[in-house]
Amino acid sequence: MMHFLRLSSVRVCLALLVALHLSSSCLAENPSAPSGLSRTEKEEFLAKADIVKSKHVSTGITGTYRVTLTDGRLTHDASVQTIDEAKTTYQTARGTEFNFRDTYVHNMAAYKLDQLIGLNMIPVTVVRKFKGNNASYTWWVDDVLMMELDRHNRKMEPPDLEAWNRQMHIVRLFDQLIYNMDRNLGNLLIDKAWQLWMIDHTRAFRTFRELKDSRNLVRCERKVLARLKELDANSISRELESFLKPEEMKGLLARRDVIVRTFEQKGESALYDAPGRE
Repeated sequence: MMHFLRLSSVRVCLALLVALHLSSSCLAENPSAPSGLSRTEKEEFLAKADIVKSKHVSTGITGTYRVTLTDGRLTHDASVQTIDEAKTTYQTARGTEFNFRDTYVHNMAAYKLDQLIGLNMIPVTVVRKFKGNNASYTWWVDDVLMMELDRHNRKMEPPDLEAWNRQMHIVRLFDQLIYNMDRNLGNLLIDKAWQLWMIDHTRAFRTFRELKDSRNLVRCERKVLARLKELDANSISRELESFLKPEEMKGLLARRDVIVRTFEQKGESALYDAPGRE
């Protein structure tokens, strides 16, 4: 059975708008963006801080908002998504996707999984209420330089091509692991240190047990591969059962097996070491 993906004009526009909220304008409105907060502190802030302002950033179907939060000491922004849709079949220009799901909880699942395998490439995310509905709140990335779309259009070379390629290898691996149906150049952000940040994973975690495109598995960081090998049904269930359905977790674990097997077959030449990210 064939499964298809369409990046409609609405979806592309939405991705660009969501990513633009993390652009340089963010820095102007948050002149004292916190650099010393721990991940736990950011999670607590997102979960408990009061909303003082919100703006619907798109008329698209994912219901994305930009909100300003404060706890009386710190003021910072977050990207909030409330989308929560499921369809048995979803018709696209190229065909039909079965068991379609587009939901804010996948943002949380992606963040938790990112932490499980030690990537630190997804901004801090929590789930809390927004206007009476459950939603994902994602930390407004500090010091964003541009989107990957901007870099691509400007034909800009990263200052350290090898380090850049290592990051892209991980992005592609992660998208295969979560069966991401909506990675595009608008939901990859580049900060001033040329670190990549992955955002917007509402259309991920399909139940398929095969990879979306195994050709994207080229190289892998040794520590990431080791963390992937450590994943098991218990650890996935413990961290993700609040956000993923049983079949989604089974699909995730099966794809993990394929990824690990692929790099074991590729051998040492496909592995590399890289400094960790905070």
